Parts: sequence; C-alpha cells; structure tokens
Amino acid sequence: MTDTYHWPRGASERDMAALEAWLDEHGWEVDPTVFMAGARGPAVQVRRIGAAWQEGEPGLLILPAETVRWDGQKVTVAARGAVPVPRPDQAVCAAAPER
Repeated sequence: MTDTYHWPRGASERDMAALEAWLDEHGWEVDPTVFMAGARGPAVQVRRIGAAWQEGEPGLLILPAETVRWDGQKVTVAARGAVPVPRPDQAVCAAAPER
C-alpha cells in the first residue's frame, strides 16, 4: 500500500479506477455527487467511506496534476515538490538538443 497517489492531467477511466482502488485501501471514496470537468481533465471530490463520513464534513477536491497523501488518518494534498512525480514529458525534455 502506497502513501501517495498522483492524479494526472487528462485522467482516463483507468486512472479513475486506480484512484478508487487506492482510496478504498484507505477508507475513502470518490464522492459520486460531485463531478467537475476542466480543460486539463477532471477534478474529483473524495470523502471518507460510509459511516466514517459525517454530513457536513469537508471532503477533499483533487485537481488535475495534484498528488495526494495518506497521513494515517486522512487524505490531504501533498505539498508541491514534497513527492517526486515522474512526468511523461521529462524524457522528451531531457533528450532535446540545447540551443
């Protein structure tokens, strides 16, 4: 079980399934009542599962390209740079000739 999950830009159905599985391991779920689409992909609202979630308790909105962390009690957005996240464009940038 990993403590972090990166929600990619332009997330696919496969990414959603992976997020749901990761959240389930930690007792959280995607809130089915909230959906937000954007130019860089969907944002998802997450919350504790079932009885652990109380009406009015704030969930967490995960935006495209954010990494979330499980701290042992709740899911939070990880500070930028705190968790190294491989980007698909890094290899392309590294191979580009210098000008």
